[in-house]
Amino acid sequence: MGWRFVFSTVVLAAVLTGLIRGFLLDVYFIPSASMEPLLAEGDRVLVSKLEEKRGAVERGDIVVFDGRGSFDPITDPRSVPVQVAAGVSQWLGMSGSDTVYVKRVIGVGGDHVVCCSADGRLTLNGNPIDEPYVHPGDVASDQAFDVVVPEGRVWLLGDHRSASMDSRALLGAPGGGLIAEDRIIGRAFQLVWPLDRFAPIEQHVG
Repeated sequence: MGWRFVFSTVVLAAVLTGLIRGFLLDVYFIPSASMEPLLAEGDRVLVSKLEEKRGAVERGDIVVFDGRGSFDPITDPRSVPVQVAAGVSQWLGMSGSDTVYVKRVIGVGGDHVVCCSADGRLTLNGNPIDEPYVHPGDVASDQAFDVVVPEGRVWLLGDHRSASMDSRALLGAPGGGLIAEDRIIGRAFQLVWPLDRFAPIEQHVG
């Protein structure tokens, strides 16, 4: 009876963890410096999956999204065992994914986003915006763009503009760098690791 109870408890815990991480919350590893100084390479963040509902995404949200078909090739050249091992590592929060990205939402459906104004700032619907989160020493963008965001899509940029592959890198690609809302996995709202950086993640645009 003892081992059966332990086994049942472990299975139940695994099922509950899977349900929570599948539908409510998950932990994601930050794989690059593209969101510095807010998020550093190696950080772990809590992500709310409730925000993946259509229409729930807002300007300033730090979102985790699936880049397959837009930021990445659809096919994965790695062997199946390597893909499985990588998936387990990602599930445990020990490594990042080659197809999952973290960026800041700058524009949502109906927005007109332009770079740049006479004083070097992005403009949102004709108004220059302040971006205190941009990495020190970076400009708003070293690449000009003029984008009207269709409904159901978002325009995303990294805070470390000089080290981020984001919507700007896909201007000439299908979709023009605009990511479909249904590719968003969730909103990052809490930095949980390392412990000395434990803090809520601020959402800000404007």
